[in-house]
Parts: sequence; structure tokens; C-alpha cells
Amino acid sequence: MSTISRRILLLSSAALAGAAFLSPALGEDLKITIGYQTVVEPSKVPQADGAYEKATKAAIDWRKFDSGADVIAAVASGSVDIGYVGSSPLAAAASRELPIQTIFVVGLIGQSEALVARNGAGIEKVADLAGKKVAVPFVSTTHYSLLAALKHENVDPKSVEILNLRPPEIAAAFARGDIDAAYVWDPALGQIKTSGKIVVDSSQVAAWGAPTFDAWIVRTDFAEKNPEAARDFVKVTGASYAEYLAKPDTWSATSPQAEKIAKLTGAKLEEVPELLKGYVFPTLEEQASDKFLGGGTVKAIAAASAFLKEQGKVDAVLPDYSKYVTSKYVTEAQASN
Repeated sequence: MSTISRRILLLSSAALAGAAFLSPALGEDLKITIGYQTVVEPSKVPQADGAYEKATKAAIDWRKFDSGADVIAAVASGSVDIGYVGSSPLAAAASRELPIQTIFVVGLIGQSEALVARNGAGIEKVADLAGKKVAVPFVSTTHYSLLAALKHENVDPKSVEILNLRPPEIAAAFARGDIDAAYVWDPALGQIKTSGKIVVDSSQVAAWGAPTFDAWIVRTDFAEKNPEAARDFVKVTGASYAEYLAKPDTWSATSPQAEKIAKLTGAKLEEVPELLKGYVFPTLEEQASDKFLGGGTVKAIAAASAFLKEQGKVDAVLPDYSKYVTSKYVTEAQASN
């Protein structure tokens, strides 16, 4: 073989090796980073079982977050592909025109989020919050619910010292007596209830005209490049909801499902069944209906955005929020069943 031929061969081999190094798609699994929260809901079971990895054929990096605002920040930075958020941070993100899409409505929030007053704080009703220290994660669903409750009871938010604390910080501050009340979710909610009492929960606030919900969102660019992964994520999530809704009583405190949920969330095992009842979970079939991703979710995000604008939490409200919601993946998940 001539010197020139050997050089061509060596250069060609180096080029191929370099191309393989520069292109992770060649022979390498898809990697997905998912931001989850410690909310008690059915999809924690397939998360614990590795069902998402099996369905998507991807290596998944599960990252725990304490609030939806933190998830949104991670999604915005590109460090999280799929994230679990509440309707308030979702509305704030959409109002700021972040490139995201809502792909699954987890559930309508009821008793799973509540305002708890510390024993001895002198708070019996929402009106008693004036002059008190109340903690809440800012731009969360509980922040939205707190402001809505104050508005309903004609309490000026400026008369309340509202502190921005994450759930673990809330539990610690409540135990020290540094705050008078807090509006939060589990496991912090379960912790503070041991030395306090519920003043109002989100089912009552919803009845007052300010419903909240949780949802899974995806970065638009990730979904466009990996539509099958988004579809399969939705399919696994929907299957876990169907399993729970078919036989909710079997998800008892002694069940393997409750054990897996408690381990991932930090909730007390014996409280898991009751906490699951604190949500209204829509089925996969209901997801694409007018009530949810087919229209209702867009209206809910718009309403939450208008409220946040009124409260000075976002600068502007968009004329249309439909680009931030899609029923594409639930429809495809159904079709693939």
C-alpha cells in the first residue's frame, strides 16, 4: 500500500471516529431530564418501577424540585426537558412566552393543598390573616390560592406579611414559630398540620371561583425532536391514572403502590390513600376533551394569567394561550394503546 493510500485510510478512519464522537445519536440512547415534585399522585408508581425508561427506551435523569417556579427556571435554562408544575407557575411561564407546551393535566387540586394556621396564632378564618406572617412558595398554586382567598374575603394582601419560602423551609419555620400560617402541599402540609389547623383548602378556593391544577409540561424543542418520547411519557402516565381510578381502594396504606409513592414523596405511608383523594384525576380519554387540553386548560391558564397580572406577578397577559397547550400526545397515546 502506498504512503498516500495509507494516509487516506488513516484520515478516513479518523474522520469516521470524529463523526461518531460528535454525533451522540449514533448508537447512543436518548437522554431525558425530568423535573418532578413531591406531590402524591399515581405516576410516582411507574417512576419508581422504571416504566418510563422502558417505554421511552431512554436514560432518564429524575430531578426533584421543591416548587413549580424552580421547575420553570430549569426548563427555561434547557436543563430540564419535561417538568411537573402547578397552574400558577405554568401561567406565569406562558405569559413570559417561554417555549413550553402542556401535555398532561395531572389533576384538579382540592384538599391536597391547604392554608394551615399555627396553634396559638389567633387565626380562625382568612380575615384573621391581616397583620400576620404567612409563608408560601411564590408563583405557586398555593400562592395563587392564598391571594384568591384574601380577595374573596376582602383582605388587603398588603396587610399580610407574605413570605416566600419553599416547602421544606415552611415546615422548619412553622416548627420554630417564626410564621403564623402557611399555604402549602405535602409532605410539608402533613408536617405543619400536627401543630396547626386547616383554615381553608383549595377545594373551597376553587368553589370561590379560583380553581388550580397541576400539569406536566415539555420544552417545545424537545417535543418536536422527540415526539415519540413525549407520546410514550404521556401513555405511561395515563396508564397509572387508569390503574388508580379503576380500583382506588386497592391503593391502601399497605399496598406496594402506597409504599412507592411514600418513598418518592416523603409523605407518611398511612396518609397516602387520603392524599390521593385530594385530587380529581382526569383519565387519558378526558385529557383531550374540551374540559382539559381540548380547550378548558387554555382558558384556565388565561384566567390565572389575568389574576397574576392583577396582582402584579406578571407584566402582561397574552391574547391567546393555545400554543402552550396541546392534546397531540394524549391523542397519539390513545391511538397507540
